[in-house]
Amino acid sequence: MAEPQHTLNLTNVPQPRTRGPKNPKATWVPPLDWAAEHGPVSGAISAATGAGALALLGAATHMPDGIPLAIGAAGALGHGIGASVRRRLTGRTMATRAASWLLAGGWTTWAIATGPLSWAAAGTLAALGVGIGAMAADAAIREEAVELERMSAEAREAARKMNGEREAIAREWADRIRRVTGIDVAVFAVEFWTTGAGFSLAAELPGGSATWDRIAAAARALATDARLPLGCTVGVEEGDRQGRVILDIATTNVMAGAYAYPDDYGPLSILSGIPWGLLPNSETVNVFLREACALILGPPGSGKSTFLDAVLAGFARCEDVLTFVVDLKAGAVGIPWVRPYLEAQGLKAPKPGTAAAPADTRPGVDWVASTPAEALRMFRAVIAINKARQQQYQDLLDANDTTLLPVSARLPQIMVVVDEGAELLSARSFGDPVMKELQELVGKAMRTTRAMGIRLVLTAVDGNVSALGDTSVRKFSPVGAALTSGESSGNNLLKLFPSARVDTRQLTAKGCGVIGAAGADGFAPTGFKGWKTSPSMVREAVLATNQRRPVLDQVSARAAGEDYARRWEPDRAGWLWEGTTGTAGTTAPAPAVAGGLNLGALRTGTPDGGEAAGTGLADVIAFPNARPAGLNLSSLRGQTSASAQTPVPAPAPVVGPEWLAEAIDAIESAGHMGLKASAVAEFVNRDRKTVRNGLQAAADRGELVYRENGPLSVFVHPNHA
Repeated sequence: MAEPQHTLNLTNVPQPRTRGPKNPKATWVPPLDWAAEHGPVSGAISAATGAGALALLGAATHMPDGIPLAIGAAGALGHGIGASVRRRLTGRTMATRAASWLLAGGWTTWAIATGPLSWAAAGTLAALGVGIGAMAADAAIREEAVELERMSAEAREAARKMNGEREAIAREWADRIRRVTGIDVAVFAVEFWTTGAGFSLAAELPGGSATWDRIAAAARALATDARLPLGCTVGVEEGDRQGRVILDIATTNVMAGAYAYPDDYGPLSILSGIPWGLLPNSETVNVFLREACALILGPPGSGKSTFLDAVLAGFARCEDVLTFVVDLKAGAVGIPWVRPYLEAQGLKAPKPGTAAAPADTRPGVDWVASTPAEALRMFRAVIAINKARQQQYQDLLDANDTTLLPVSARLPQIMVVVDEGAELLSARSFGDPVMKELQELVGKAMRTTRAMGIRLVLTAVDGNVSALGDTSVRKFSPVGAALTSGESSGNNLLKLFPSARVDTRQLTAKGCGVIGAAGADGFAPTGFKGWKTSPSMVREAVLATNQRRPVLDQVSARAAGEDYARRWEPDRAGWLWEGTTGTAGTTAPAPAVAGGLNLGALRTGTPDGGEAAGTGLADVIAFPNARPAGLNLSSLRGQTSASAQTPVPAPAPVVGPEWLAEAIDAIESAGHMGLKASAVAEFVNRDRKTVRNGLQAAADRGELVYRENGPLSVFVHPNHA
């Protein structure tokens, strides 16, 4: 009988197969879903046709009159009343169903007695169908209205509870801020994090001398007063307008967990941000490096190498990024990213139980430099690429009305990753001409290549000037990450973000740190958690992104010359496989020129021999490839140049106590604002009197400048005095 609470589904069902011509004429009859439940119209039709069919059968077989009435009564009780009660339908729906069954049963009994094949029987059957349909439609409308009202009531109750919870939190934290800071704020919004790890508050300040940074200075005290779990911090930043403040309160210690790098190696772009880790609210933190260099600081054991693998994985996923790697510690960071390629070439045996990488596997990073000589080749190529792009892509820049090179899969950005920058950037004091030139080229690349799509990511153990060479590295790195595990509180944080108010004592788990970015796409320094990576994860990333990673555009490849074209030849890259076993179980032979890589990118711009789009060049220089093979054993012994064998002079002795150099670096990082003696004492973990005497002695020697201003007196570095 009638089912008024459903509608007939006439869409999104496949057309039935028909025999005949391949292109039959379309029909106006919509396809029917025979599995759908009845609605007001189909239910009424079903009731009328069912009653008519039963009347015909009963008249032909002389059915007793009581059978149709019994069927109608049973349907009214079972389907009309019982099913409606079970499904909690309205009384109107219950009455409609019961009446439909009884009317159909009564008409069937009358039709059997008087004859169903008459105009009277046909007319009354039609009227019966129309009546049932009308009642069913009215009941369906009522049912829908009641359901909406019920849902609205539930939603209102849920909202009431939620608003009640928000109001309680707002009152609690307004009282807490007043009690801890003395500032009477008005909390006007509470937002729960979708991850369930905490919530955010937005508040209005009362005016006068109250500022948001006064609350930020008390973030640790607020967390203590709230009795938050260890590792849960209170982040404070300015709101959308002056006079407003936002507090991010973590209630679950996300920083204490270990999180594997996401197994989604889907495509990314340097233009849309690259994930580098997790925020305290469990959401990813994205960095934008199209125009920005990045500096990553972390002491040994802080998880810097693992974090760097996550950085390289993000670049590998980008369809518009090529990655160069410099690691003067025997190229350790780049080896896992090249190993699948070496397996594919038969130069290294795969891990037991693991199939060799496919034959078309390319290196996960486009160039690896493990010696100063190779790094010098790389940065000379980088500077040459920058110059060539500036000269030969002017038409492309004009067409796009921009001064920034439109990077793409055919014209990729080059990201140069330098691991352990202290090995490279502090080389000026070594007196090595190769290292000195290399350091100068790194600085030039940071200063001059932004527009042409070349940027750097540098890592170092410490942010001291002695480790970075000078302050320019920090100045040209608007994106910074300070890994805080394994270091004294505030060490690298203060050097990267002098004014940051992040409690690093809560960020002691491996992989934790503080990340921030200046500029339009930036964000205030905040705690974050890096992902856990492994060699097997690196292998997965290389293979998953193999077909997606771009090749160097034709203009750039030609400008880089043979330094780039022969980067995988045995005499320069043989250290990657020399002394290891290949797939045959014997010492791996040296590969053919360029290690089996397709040098078509250098001859025609694309792997298939076609010219890269947008280059505007008709041909390229074909580089000679008849160079004799051979391994450069001097590179394996670290003898990259004659100057590399020169004895390293001892560094000049430091005047003053052992903590003074670190203190001077911190004061220089603070800029023209300088630092008070008390702040320096806390930074170096010494008593104020000792620190004040040491700083005053340095000022007497001219190493610092003392700016007298009563209780606001500070020490300033001469560069900022």
